[in-house]
Amino acid sequence: MNDEEFLAEQFEAHRTHLRAVAYRMLGSLSEADDAVQDAWLRAGRAGTDDVENLGGWLTTIVARVSMDMLRSRTTRREDPLDVHVPDPVISSAEGLDPEQEVLLADSVGLALLVVLETLPPAERLAFVLHDLFAVPFEDIAAIVDRSPAATRQLASRARRRVQGAAPAPDADLSRQREVVDAFLTAARGGDFDALVAVLDPDVLMRADIGAGSGTGEVSRLIRGARDVAQQAVTFAAYAPYARPALINGAPGIVTVPDGQLFSVMGFTVAHGKVTEINLLADPDRLAELEWEPLGD
Repeated sequence: MNDEEFLAEQFEAHRTHLRAVAYRMLGSLSEADDAVQDAWLRAGRAGTDDVENLGGWLTTIVARVSMDMLRSRTTRREDPLDVHVPDPVISSAEGLDPEQEVLLADSVGLALLVVLETLPPAERLAFVLHDLFAVPFEDIAAIVDRSPAATRQLASRARRRVQGAAPAPDADLSRQREVVDAFLTAARGGDFDALVAVLDPDVLMRADIGAGSGTGEVSRLIRGARDVAQQAVTFAAYAPYARPALINGAPGIVTVPDGQLFSVMGFTVAHGKVTEINLLADPDRLAELEWEPLGD
């Protein structure tokens, strides 16, 4: 086996891990795939003669590529007034497949990804690599062009923002599912009071509708139980097409009229109440998602 064949074999062995790193960095599955492909090209050009830890080396390459992609994102993604829900990972309500388990290790829910998107690229990289993948600060420092001490401060600032903004979900998935099912039952029946009862008083709904939805709706943030419940009542027309699913490993809902993915709703359930809902209904983005048809 020559060097090129060895690198190709090792890269494939690490591909799922590298995609997981890129997904946490970018919040986009398609961009994560692009970052992994770019990392493969860079690794091939660089060669592995002086590499002692191939897995760690590949991780730093895909992280560097991802940070470059973050810095060059379009104005739309950089607009702080725009509502953006990261790409969800959709799986059957029965459980994740092995590749999804790797992709979503460390409970990478939509709520966490939303917070990560508010971080500057260097902070996001320091937090993702150190806190989620245990990469030493000395290795991260070379990527962000800072000292190890300064890199540690980047991760510390990011950690404080994540802990202060990302709601911590209940640990019991079955209890989470009960709450989400109660939400769906109330929405199907147009039961406003039942919806309010299952929502935290300060619940936040983030609705990413997209410009191509054709519904006349706009992407927006909705705060408070009564306002979110009112929005959910309008969902009743689509409720017959709703199916339970796991969204980034947590109980959620997909709506699938005529076999087409119409919307994805990820829920954060804390203390037995829905504290956050992330809705993606952008048809252009939904068309690009990987998912398998779910049963009733």
